Amino acid sequence: MFHKTIFLVFLFGLFAANAQQNDSITKIDSTSNHLKFNYKQLIIPSVLIGYGVIGLESDQLLSFNKQIKAEVTEDIDEKITIDDFSQYAPAASVYALNAFGVKGKNNMRDRSVIFVTSYAIMATTVLGLKSISHVERPDGSSNNSFPSGHTATAFMGAEFLYQEYKDKSIWYGIAGYAVATGTGLFRIYNNRHWLTDVAAGAGIGILSTKIAYWINPYITKKLFKSSAENKSTSMLMPFYNGQQYGLGFAKVF
Repeated sequence: MFHKTIFLVFLFGLFAANAQQNDSITKIDSTSNHLKFNYKQLIIPSVLIGYGVIGLESDQLLSFNKQIKAEVTEDIDEKITIDDFSQYAPAASVYALNAFGVKGKNNMRDRSVIFVTSYAIMATTVLGLKSISHVERPDGSSNNSFPSGHTATAFMGAEFLYQEYKDKSIWYGIAGYAVATGTGLFRIYNNRHWLTDVAAGAGIGILSTKIAYWINPYITKKLFKSSAENKSTSMLMPFYNGQQYGLGFAKVF
């Protein structure tokens, strides 16, 4: 059963990654270098979120969740906490690549605004759903299982990495989605989330970044209406790692 689960989660990730490669459904604004809205880009995250939401009430999906939990607790004894770190790897890669001279689509300012916006959308959505759904975790530790914040963070970063570097090489995006998929798998492996939590988290993460790119021209216009491009700005960014809440500070030069 767990092997089937691995295949299903991998399929979710592959489905999302492959969908991102179809640039025919993505329109680029040549003047602002940002994505324009296209309803077709909503299909993948909507399917993932829909699977998770339906799973809150569907007897069949709830039963499947329990079968996975039984398999995990029966066959897996040692937990691996790499998911606490891998969730941040795709987004961190964007800044690491730039630091090593591999330039992405946007400059530091716009890239950082997009990242903060997507994180804010993702965190607000995840925390809001956790507070109203009250789904018990597979290990019984708390009632904030749905959706998976770790998975949402990882897929948000994977989409961010893809959008910034798809013009360089599609493999950057594929690598990011592979890490994000692995993060989701480890959340199930560690008995911290149901499959439906992971699917919904993946969809929320992807959609949050897409929205951030769509609205970035308007946010940038409001924030930097009278500022020169090289003028520094400061931003506060909320974060949630599954156990702790916090507020991060970022200064862009």
